Amino acid sequence: MLLAAGYATRLYPLTLDKPKPLLPIGTRPIIEFILDIVEPLKEVDEVFIVTNQKFSTHFEDWNRGYSGPKKIVVVNDGTISNEDRLGATGDIEFVIRKKNIKDDLIVLAGDNIFKAGLRGFLDFSLSKRPALSIGLYDVGDMELAKKYGIVSLDSEKKIIEFREKPKAPSSTLAAQCLYFFPKERLGVMKEYLDTSTNQDAPGYFLEWLSGKEAVFGYVFKGEKWFDIGDRSSYEKAEYEFRKEQ
Repeated sequence: MLLAAGYATRLYPLTLDKPKPLLPIGTRPIIEFILDIVEPLKEVDEVFIVTNQKFSTHFEDWNRGYSGPKKIVVVNDGTISNEDRLGATGDIEFVIRKKNIKDDLIVLAGDNIFKAGLRGFLDFSLSKRPALSIGLYDVGDMELAKKYGIVSLDSEKKIIEFREKPKAPSSTLAAQCLYFFPKERLGVMKEYLDTSTNQDAPGYFLEWLSGKEAVFGYVFKGEKWFDIGDRSSYEKAEYEFRKEQ
């Protein structure tokens, strides 16, 4: 599942009439770089792109011209503005329920691109089932770490501390918006939403979950990761990936 239902107001005017995952990186949209690392996984037989009423036709038009090997389904969550959006956790639960998903599920943000394959992450996650696993990246800077969910791991890669946007980070190991939900635990998102009103930042879900059960973290090493949240991060990603085309 690719999360693409946000309105990206921090990137206005670029995203006034175009969803962030369809912004260009050189000659290709951001979403195609994400699909580049998903498509080699033979276990993935279907890709759901969850978006909103404003941008659903944009993704449908793009999908008609895209020739990747995986079946792609665009799912409209029905929201029309930044004010009524379901948020990341709300959208995950919406698609699980609407599409009656009963299989293992990988969730990726539609605005995170990185130069790494997902094979290692998936193998790690399968070895830890029925627990959830998440992707982690060392941002290497304490000030930058304040913007993310920050994680501490034990020797088995189990999360022993998760703090969302801490004022005093204990490490620089940041949670990516990359999650593996084994089919046995697909109902955990509904459990969270039944007890919380925070449906947006998935970090609060992970903070809640890691406090009550085992959650594991896979650390990506040696590859750059870009979380495209504003104009500066978009320009950095655009420069890095454009030079390779």
